[in-house]
Amino acid sequence: MPIPTDHSKPIRKTAKESAFSQLQQWIIDGTLLPGEKLNDKELAEALGVSRTPVRESLQLLESQGFVKMYPGRSTEVTEVEKEAINDLLPPLAALQALSAELAIPHLTDDVLALLEHKNQQFAEAIRTEDDFSALKIDEEFHQIIVDTANNPYISNLLSSLQAHVRRLFFHNSIVLTEQSIEEHRTIIGALKQGDVEAVSSVMKTNWLRAIEEFRSLDA
Repeated sequence: MPIPTDHSKPIRKTAKESAFSQLQQWIIDGTLLPGEKLNDKELAEALGVSRTPVRESLQLLESQGFVKMYPGRSTEVTEVEKEAINDLLPPLAALQALSAELAIPHLTDDVLALLEHKNQQFAEAIRTEDDFSALKIDEEFHQIIVDTANNPYISNLLSSLQAHVRRLFFHNSIVLTEQSIEEHRTIIGALKQGDVEAVSSVMKTNWLRAIEEFRSLDA
């Protein structure tokens, strides 16, 4: 099982948090492939932690649907099911829209400036066809809004949904387009104006459009 040794190790996290974060990322980006058998001893050595936090992380990853544990046999990375996007995106879009609504009373000039800057970075990544960076920056753009809403319950729900969507996007080579840049601009404009209905509508559109993009992959 090839495991990178040059990964970044997050600071100020417990061993379990660090192990979980890295293992989840490896599953999302395909470093650990669907169907691959995981050895907790090898993972512990690669992560520089004991086997206990690795086992605890694998249990949490199983509860989230990223791995399947077969007691006494093996632990395997789950398969990527493209059709899952139909179940994942509607609740994610609704929660992202709600976050945007809740963020409006907490907006500051600094937050708006950060959103505009992030969308500029996003646009540059798309125009240079840096698809991997575009996906990451798009997520960062939306996370700014979620953080501004300051609702831990929504944030926790979105974190799990977002991880699965990110995995689907990476494994299916979804490419974000200029249309997303314009939608981001519209979102920023609606936030500035405090237009709850408009920001909710465009946020849902921004996310749900990916369902059609996934369907087009089979066309």
